[in-house]
Amino acid sequence: MGLITHSRYKQFNKLQIEGSDIIRNLPDKNVLFVSNHQTYFADVVAMFHVFNASLSGRDDSIRNVTYLWRPKLNIYYVAAKETMKKSLLTKLLAYAGSISIERTWRADGQDVNRHVKFSDISNIGIALDDGWVITFPQGTTTPWKPLRKGTAHIIKKYKPVVVPVVIDGFRRSFDKKGLYVKKKGILQSMQIKEPLEIDYDNESIEAILEKLEYAIEQHPSFLKVIPQEELAAYEEDHAKRKWRY
Repeated sequence: MGLITHSRYKQFNKLQIEGSDIIRNLPDKNVLFVSNHQTYFADVVAMFHVFNASLSGRDDSIRNVTYLWRPKLNIYYVAAKETMKKSLLTKLLAYAGSISIERTWRADGQDVNRHVKFSDISNIGIALDDGWVITFPQGTTTPWKPLRKGTAHIIKKYKPVVVPVVIDGFRRSFDKKGLYVKKKGILQSMQIKEPLEIDYDNESIEAILEKLEYAIEQHPSFLKVIPQEELAAYEEDHAKRKWRY
């Protein structure tokens, strides 16, 4: 899978990376990567590449694909159960490390209001106890949406090292699912930031969520400084919606 997808970030489009040294200094387990979200799969596949390349000694680069011969296998990602069951391909992607959860706010394109399944939270805890977990706390590829409280609850419960990741350009280069290259020659970027300082016992859920919003650059205050190309790309993908800011 890594060989097949490598050209999507190195040939058809370029991936600008920042923070490889941070990856190399992380513990082997109980690390939670928190990121904004632009496609269903291209984002997380890019992280698999970047994390493994960084651990193999590459500095902000995924050149020389030989880093795939000895990958870090205890990397998991949180994904909606309904998404991972849609096709044979998504089922195969699930085997790469999906922690499938039932979304409490949306199912099959409809708004719902379901109780949190404690088994889902426990599964994330099991994954953290074994390795690294990638999560997208907005639960949607639509930017500037509020973060879900479940991520903050997981942080307080399991006390992981929380590493923010900010991505850009994936929405312009891939389709919404992130399976097909929509446009070539796009500069994609991934910034891995220093782990957050969190008082797990005393900080409130709301305070942790606000800290995460700023860290992954999805706080409402960032709406005032959106690059015009980002706005144009969003309007192209969501032409039938009104985006008020």
